[in-house]
Amino acid sequence: MKETNSDPRLAGLNVYRVGGAVRDELLGWPVYDNDWVVVGTTPDAMRKRGFKPVGRDFPVFLHPETAEEYALARTERKSGHGYGGFEVHASPDVSLEEDLLRRDLTINAIAQSTEGELTDPFNGQGDIERRVLRHISAAFSEDPLRVLRTARFLARYASLGFTIAPETQALMRKVSHSGELEHLAAERVWVETEKALGEPSPEVYFTTLERCDALNVWWPELAGEALVKGLAAMAEVPDSDMFPLAHWRHAQLVSPLSAEQRDALSERLKLPNAVAQLARHTALTYSLINHSLKNHALPSGALEGPSVLRWLERLDGWRKPEQVEGQLALVKVLAPEQVGPLENAWQAAREVSPQALIAEGYQGAALGEALRARRGQAVEAALTK
Repeated sequence: MKETNSDPRLAGLNVYRVGGAVRDELLGWPVYDNDWVVVGTTPDAMRKRGFKPVGRDFPVFLHPETAEEYALARTERKSGHGYGGFEVHASPDVSLEEDLLRRDLTINAIAQSTEGELTDPFNGQGDIERRVLRHISAAFSEDPLRVLRTARFLARYASLGFTIAPETQALMRKVSHSGELEHLAAERVWVETEKALGEPSPEVYFTTLERCDALNVWWPELAGEALVKGLAAMAEVPDSDMFPLAHWRHAQLVSPLSAEQRDALSERLKLPNAVAQLARHTALTYSLINHSLKNHALPSGALEGPSVLRWLERLDGWRKPEQVEGQLALVKVLAPEQVGPLENAWQAAREVSPQALIAEGYQGAALGEALRARRGQAVEAALTK
């Protein structure tokens, strides 16, 4: 662990590393960030030491050199709905054990002193050994976001053999039925989901939420067969860094949905425009490939010129060629034999010159019509080579 004894800003403070860094170090999992809790001090004392206050809901400070977070020990009391419905009490009187008690899972409630000594009042180490995600107390149900967080942790650690304790699973189901999940901010739901989509076993996140009846609250479109198809599509993603892995997985997950269902889901989750757009474009590519496979009037898997031209147009390829390149990476996964023909058609269409048509005398609406016709001819010729 990181030594803090030599840091003069921390001299005389009771400082403990907490949460994910301790958990992951005990698991042998990579540790990227440290979070710290400070017991027995005040906000004024932290500011005088040069720490920069952040956050509006409770006293959290950034170290002026490392930018790591140092939070004052605190307790919380439920006072409203959703993730933010809490009254926070932070004072020098709050003990380390009281701070750990407010956390969600036993494996997240282990603290480590600057000398390396562990404080583990809820036997999180035992649950790490048993590979169990277990809630600390009934207060787990006061924060509905913990249902999503627990599902996300399982998506991360399922490959290590972790499961959710039956009593925790039952509590997650109780929260789902309470209506509290509906009070979460859509942005918070997407943040947890985006993280889960980047984990080693993202499918576990959705199947866990389905088992505890939480999926139908925020993802009603992913019911039954739609979820089965979506998870199957998500199993193999393009080898492309044009978009984040989590965004590719989301796009493939929702690819079996109708356009209306995808739009409804995007609006409910208030997805960033880039995420929603990638989902729309991915659905276009699935439709193109599936249509070619089902068209009995053509040789098996052959592509139709008009369909390819519409695909390029709807991807806005002439103005944003990177969007076509991204979808070609997806085609390599869905139908590798189609990559060559589509790349040839794409390059042929791009070589059609608007300036050449202007030189021929086309202008206005006639220019647009001629440009589309020439591109269609170029696509058709490339596909029939």
